[in-house]
Amino acid sequence: MAETSEVLRLEGVCKAYNVGTPVEVEVLHNVDVSLRKGEFVALIGPSGSGKSTLLNIIGLLDRPTKGRLFIQGRETSTMDDAELTRIRGHSIGFVFQYHYLISAFTALENVMMPMLVEHGFPNEEMRRRARDLLAQVGLTERENNLANNMSGGQQQRVAIARSLAMNPALILADEPTGNLDTASANIAFELMRQVNRTNGTTFLVVTHNMDLARRCQRVIEVVDGAIRPPGGV
Repeated sequence: MAETSEVLRLEGVCKAYNVGTPVEVEVLHNVDVSLRKGEFVALIGPSGSGKSTLLNIIGLLDRPTKGRLFIQGRETSTMDDAELTRIRGHSIGFVFQYHYLISAFTALENVMMPMLVEHGFPNEEMRRRARDLLAQVGLTERENNLANNMSGGQQQRVAIARSLAMNPALILADEPTGNLDTASANIAFELMRQVNRTNGTTFLVVTHNMDLARRCQRVIEVVDGAIRPPGGV
């Protein structure tokens, strides 16, 4: 049987808070989502729609109340916290609106951080990998710059490079252009698209920017904790 090209699948995922109490509330309702290798998908929805909760579940930062979540074919509901942390570290990269770089570290050191978490100490292979990733986002000449001496757009490009350090199958980008001016936002978006095309990395991009959403291959819309069918009302 051929290896599945599916990177992510959610089956009937629900999320409730205060379960079993009079104030129990369900914020996600029977969510089914599937992402294939190499897709570049936007996740949209108004504030309070449940998309942040959904992103936390997809990123293995929270557990669903019901349903199943698969990462590269591996079902995660029975995994303990250590297994989830290991899967998250190897299979999922994160890009946030605020880049969360370590200001006292250089660009190179920031990109190396996920590898240091995994291996505990730097080596030449990590440095070479980090340099290759900085080159991929056009920052070779900035590798020794401290993060706090770089522009917002440059810092976000470092964050994109860092998200790729462990060669994840899936990148979750949460409002990655929301803190940037229009020109820098376009550069960051196009870099992610370039990585997607070159590496075959799957991207799920949370955005309120409908212009950027329309430039994605498809759009998933969350409304009142449920996925709106394409063309639905």
